[in-house]
Amino acid sequence: MTILVFSQYFWPESFIINDLARNLRDLGHRVVVATGKPNYPDGVIFEGYRASGVQKEMFDEDIPVYRVPLRPRWSGGALNLLLNYLSFVWSGLRWFPSLLKDVSFDAILVFAPSPITLAIPAIPLRRRTKAHLAIWVQDLWPESLAATGFVRNRIVLALVGVLVRGIYAFADTLLVQSRAFVGPVARYARADKIVYYASSLDVAKSAGQTAVRLPSELLSALKAHFCVVFAGNIGTAQAVGTLVDAASQISDLPGVKMVLVGSGSMLNWVREQKSVLGLTNLVLAGRFPMDAMPEIYRHAACLVVTLKDEEIFSYTVPAKVQAYLAAGRPIIAALNGEGARIVAEAGAGLTCAAEDSRALAQCVRLLHQMTEQERARLGESGRRYFLEHFEMRRQTRRLVEILEQRMAEARSVR
Repeated sequence: MTILVFSQYFWPESFIINDLARNLRDLGHRVVVATGKPNYPDGVIFEGYRASGVQKEMFDEDIPVYRVPLRPRWSGGALNLLLNYLSFVWSGLRWFPSLLKDVSFDAILVFAPSPITLAIPAIPLRRRTKAHLAIWVQDLWPESLAATGFVRNRIVLALVGVLVRGIYAFADTLLVQSRAFVGPVARYARADKIVYYASSLDVAKSAGQTAVRLPSELLSALKAHFCVVFAGNIGTAQAVGTLVDAASQISDLPGVKMVLVGSGSMLNWVREQKSVLGLTNLVLAGRFPMDAMPEIYRHAACLVVTLKDEEIFSYTVPAKVQAYLAAGRPIIAALNGEGARIVAEAGAGLTCAAEDSRALAQCVRLLHQMTEQERARLGESGRRYFLEHFEMRRQTRRLVEILEQRMAEARSVR
C-alpha cells in the first residue's frame, strides 16, 4: 500500500508521526510525507531550512518528504499562530498538487493535532487520487479553542464548528486518539466514520539508543532523593499551580523532591513561586531532548501527569501517559476522565482529581510510604499495559488493518 503521511509537523520536529511513518515503511508499505518547514516549538525555522520555497528531502534514507513554504510561529501569541496555521493551508493548496502530481496513493493519513485546518490541503489530493482519506484527530476543535481561551466569541466558535463539520465531511475515516473523543467528534461527523486509534510510542527505537548523559547535578538529585518527576510543557493546560501547591504541602517529607523537566509559558511564574515560597524541594531541571527522557524516567521514584479541571481535558490522553507507562515507573495522575482511567485500569499507580493539590500531595505520601517492591509492581503493571495497548509496532499493524478494512468497506458500497 502507498500511504501519504500528511502533517504540518514532521521531523526534525519531535512528533510521534515521525516514528509511525518509519514503522509503516518497515512493515513494507511505501510512505511519502507532505509537510511544512520545521519551526516547532520555538517558532524559528530550523537550521538548514528556510521559510520560503518548496523542498524535497529524504527521511530515514528512503522516505521522501515534500515541504511547502511556511510562516513560522515566532514567539507565539494568537496572531502569530493564526498566520502560521493559515500559511500552511495556503501553501499546501498552492504547492502540494504540483509537487505530488506524479505520485498516486492508496491512503492519505492526516496527523491532526491543533489546528484541524491543516487537513484542508489534503482534501484536493483525495479528490484527485481517489485515495482513502483518514484524519487522525489528536485535539478537539472547537472545544480546545474555548478551553484554552484562544477564542471566546460564541459566534466565532460556532463558525469554527461549521468549518470542522466541513473538513470531517470529506474524510473517509476519522481516527480518534481517545475513546472519550468519540462523542465530541460525533457532534460534527457521522458516527460510522469514527474509529478509536490510540497514540503509541516506539520503544524499540529508544531501546537501541545509548543513554543520554545527564548533567551531574540533576543525576545526583535523581539518585539521592525520592524524586516525583513531571516532564513536558510547563503551561496553563498542565495546571502547574497544582504541582507548586503540592510541593509546598510535602515540604516536610525528608528527601522528597518535586522535579519539573521542561519549559513553557508558566515556567517563569513557577520560578517566582519557588523563590517566594522558599520551596527547596522544587527542582526546575530545564528542557532536555526526547532522547534524554528514558534516562530521567529510569531514575525517578514516580512520574506525575497533571491537567486543568476542564471538560475537554477529561477527554484527552496526554502523550506522556504512554511514555510514563513504557518507562515502568509508578504514576500519579492528577487528571479527570480518560487519562486517569487508563492509569487506574493499568494498575500503574494512583489517581486523583485534576487541580486538587491536597489529593496530589497525599498520593505522593502514599507512594513514599510504599516499599520499593510495591512501587516496582506498579511500574511493571504499567509496562505490561503499555506493551498490550500502546506499543508502536503493534499499533502500526492495527492502523494498517483499520485502513484496509475501511477501504474494503468503501469499495463494497460503490
